[in-house]
Amino acid sequence: MTAAAERGVDLVEVSPDAKPPVCRIMDYGKYKYQAAKRASEAKKKQVKVEIKEVKMRPKTDQHDFDFKVKNARRFIEEGNKVKLTIMFRGRENTHPERGVMMLEKVVEALKDVAQVEAQPMRAGRTMSMVLSPAKKQTS
Repeated sequence: MTAAAERGVDLVEVSPDAKPPVCRIMDYGKYKYQAAKRASEAKKKQVKVEIKEVKMRPKTDQHDFDFKVKNARRFIEEGNKVKLTIMFRGRENTHPERGVMMLEKVVEALKDVAQVEAQPMRAGRTMSMVLSPAKKQTS
């Protein structure tokens, strides 16, 4: 304790369960500051994956379909997941196979950059599936 006081630093108990307990002479304030800086750097480098949603209807026309696929491709290339949602209204509810066909067309258009994470699921008046970025092949 006196050696730490003479140097103007702290005596920090590193391992209290050891026999005898292990202590270290260091500047505790500086240690806490450096630990906070390391945590901040690690947080900056982490990648947060978002889920972007692309909504369509079973009767979506070709140009609109291409536009939506282009947006989905951009989202996937940015590293985000894409939730494709087909919304049914009125009599469209009786033909869910049209929604499945549309989702399959999107998957076919994006097969080079995306993979299916969740198969099409019907929930009330909507049908949705999730695409995630395709794994990079190491060669």
